Amino acid sequence: MTDEPGTTEEPYRTVADRGTASFEVRGSEFVGHVAPARTVEAAESVVAEVRAEYDDAAHNVPAYRVRADPFREWASDDGEPSGSAGDPALNVLQQEAVENVVVVVTRYYGGTNLGVGGLARAYSRAVTDGLDAAGTSTERPHERFAITVDYDDSGTVRGVLESEGVDFDADYAERVAFDVRVPVADGAFLRDRVRSATSGRADIDQ
Repeated sequence: MTDEPGTTEEPYRTVADRGTASFEVRGSEFVGHVAPARTVEAAESVVAEVRAEYDDAAHNVPAYRVRADPFREWASDDGEPSGSAGDPALNVLQQEAVENVVVVVTRYYGGTNLGVGGLARAYSRAVTDGLDAAGTSTERPHERFAITVDYDDSGTVRGVLESEGVDFDADYAERVAFDVRVPVADGAFLRDRVRSATSGRADIDQ
């Protein structure tokens, strides 16, 4: 596992959805599985899922990069020669600068040894093709917080939220509670706007 510099507020590239790509090299079949993963636990769950589904394969080589605190990235050769599988798979994710992503490359052995160079090329291609199949997108990290106000201020708060174009749900009970989802980089500004608009009457729970 390694750490990587950078702040959690910066936009980052990730995969839009799951993707799978397969091809053959000298009789061996390679299948690249790519999936989004926001946590290490989610990434390891995908690895376990693929290994269970393809338990008849010779190898299921995993790699992931997750925006945890600290940043986590990991790979395994899963029985292939050292440096021939996991590192090349992870290297593609690093070169493509994709995060919150997990890959597992399944290999069905075809009877012909490919050598370290041939394996590295095949595992790299499987990840590249899997990323192409999944599709990538740029995402801004978000945070959630609650704003609770009396009914007299609810229209003002709703107006601020709508003017900023943020996602929110409103719960009208004894008081009005707004569950707000906003890009991390905009959170402090939005909270200040709400406090100002309500003259400090809004209760904000981060």
